[in-house]
Amino acid sequence: MQPKDPSPETQAKMQERAQRLTKRQYVRFAFYKVDPMWRRLPAEEQAAHKQELLDVIESFNRRMLLRPYSLIGTRADAELLLWQIAESPLPFRELASAIACTRMGSYLNMAHSYLSQTKRSIYEIRTAGAADEDEEERLVIDPTEAKYLFVYPFIKTREWYQLSQYARQGMMDEHIDVGRKYPSVRLNTTYSFGIDDYEFIVAFETDEPSDFLDLVQELRETSVSMYTLQDTPLFTCINMRLDEALDALGGPAIAKVLEPGAQDEIWMEVCPLDELGPGETKTVFLEGKMVGLFNVNGELFAINNRCTHARGPLTEGEVSAEACSVVCPWHYGKFDLRTGAAIDGVVNKPVDTYQVEVRDGLIYVGTTITYS
Repeated sequence: MQPKDPSPETQAKMQERAQRLTKRQYVRFAFYKVDPMWRRLPAEEQAAHKQELLDVIESFNRRMLLRPYSLIGTRADAELLLWQIAESPLPFRELASAIACTRMGSYLNMAHSYLSQTKRSIYEIRTAGAADEDEEERLVIDPTEAKYLFVYPFIKTREWYQLSQYARQGMMDEHIDVGRKYPSVRLNTTYSFGIDDYEFIVAFETDEPSDFLDLVQELRETSVSMYTLQDTPLFTCINMRLDEALDALGGPAIAKVLEPGAQDEIWMEVCPLDELGPGETKTVFLEGKMVGLFNVNGELFAINNRCTHARGPLTEGEVSAEACSVVCPWHYGKFDLRTGAAIDGVVNKPVDTYQVEVRDGLIYVGTTITYS
């Protein structure tokens, strides 16, 4: 029996979904090293410099996803990484300028800087157990809380691009199979063709450095590795709070001393209430997460904006006021906006929820952080 063509409505939804799946993020890896002269300043100046820099960097948390890492003890040429993810490259320029205008900025040297974008890979993931969401996840960078981040740029040889798509796909199948043997290592691949000196920037998140070492060693034995022209420098970065990463640079400590289990309530002003009418949505950044804000018949809800299935953007999904739910636009998983519960479709994990308050006509979104 000949299958029927999709209805015009279904075709329209499919086209709209395809457009959404091609939306890209901009990514920047900014590595800094402190001028040794800074460490000779009086202690009170060092503390004041770090506090000013901390306040400036944290003020950008509402405009981008921003993760700090320390490289003290792992590299000689870089000491601090700011991993930045935004919907436009403009916040990167503004953050860099703001840092340069601080007193400590005059002592910070830019050791390395890499600019890239997310995009759909041209290679299919054809290994056993793979699904569409594996490919779509590559369109969204959503950092985890993994302790270590390994970053390096790389370039393929021109001979690689002269091979047929079929030949390259075969070698990539082998490459992907090896990667799947190390589930503790999470890969984030971004692309730099034409916008920076390299072709790709890869960032691996893991709690087990030994697993990453074994993965890289095994990848060296795959056929695709023969077509790598350059894959250095390689950076081993340690995930920590920004105040702790700044303290690692030297000088008196400014970081809060927090006992394990200690909690901190964080609130952020979003916008005036009249800028988010019934039926409207908005995305904001809070403590390294993209949060979706929904106005459902005048009642406000906030949830993590990334679907737990394949990181789809929930604020772009269909909202039901009657059910107080949202359907992910990628694979149509449904979430309860009140509780974050996964209630239908392919999803089985809930999304995080956030507190919402209106104060003096302004919307605030809040969360409680528990320190480990």
